Amino acid sequence: MIGAIVAAGMRPMLTLDHWVYPGWAADRGGWRDPGMVSDWLANMRKVVDRYAARNPVWVTINEPVAYIMHEVRQNGTDADQMLDSVAQAHDAIYDYIHQIQPNALVTSNVGYVAGAESQVNGPLMDRIGDRLDFIGVDYYFGYEPPDLAAANAPSGMWDLPVRPEGIYFALQHYSQRFPGKPLWIVENGMPTENARPRADGYTRSDHLRDTVYWLQRARSDGMNLIGYNYWSLTDNYEWSSYTPRFGLYTVNVRTDPALTRIPTDAVVTYRAIIAHDGVPADYLPLRPVADCRLIDPPASCATPVAAPRADG
Repeated sequence: MIGAIVAAGMRPMLTLDHWVYPGWAADRGGWRDPGMVSDWLANMRKVVDRYAARNPVWVTINEPVAYIMHEVRQNGTDADQMLDSVAQAHDAIYDYIHQIQPNALVTSNVGYVAGAESQVNGPLMDRIGDRLDFIGVDYYFGYEPPDLAAANAPSGMWDLPVRPEGIYFALQHYSQRFPGKPLWIVENGMPTENARPRADGYTRSDHLRDTVYWLQRARSDGMNLIGYNYWSLTDNYEWSSYTPRFGLYTVNVRTDPALTRIPTDAVVTYRAIIAHDGVPADYLPLRPVADCRLIDPPASCATPVAAPRADG
């Protein structure tokens, strides 16, 4: 797979830990085991040794704070202890990657939490910020005030509030937190329930174009955005289910043994964005800017973004 990516003229991005470890590590207590960090590093050094010659971009640990919360709920892991272990693991493998691949780009991507990013991911970023070559951000949803969340309990992640303009504030947050450091949207997309359209009629193509508009706005306003990854190429297994669909291509895993890739409306849009290096200068987002309280408060209210404009 990596060979095919390189042959196509692209640079692979490799994630070392996406919340999966061997059964024998689980039997020893997982991240509760005092030897977990040393075992983790022994394994990851082998991965780095094998693939560094391909000059990949590296993600050490995917969404570490969400990983920690998952382990707390599932395995009774102590959150503070795991945060310390994860930070140790990241710092050590960061140094090792640069020893083997001196010009590497290495990050640990954060799962951005609108309205609470400093509280949720801030303590981790305080620990590992010096060992991030760029800030990797996963952005999906806007903020929903507790009173609205209680009144409109979602039946699934496809009902969570989609605010494409919020990605601007996510980038703004980290451009201010780490001035001058490159920014990369490592994950971004929009879930739907199975192959059904969203209740509000907002399509994957609409969301992609609107999001790219806000990325271009961020760059034009001086934010050092160097990359954007769409999540995901195909539908896949998400949070213990095949029901939420994120793919540019739909795949009916349960009913189609051939795993046929069925293009969504976003495929043509994605190709056009790549071919033209973004959306046109006169593009105006289909979805208007929401009330600032629904985007990423307090920043979205303290420094609200202007109404969509054609940058010309």
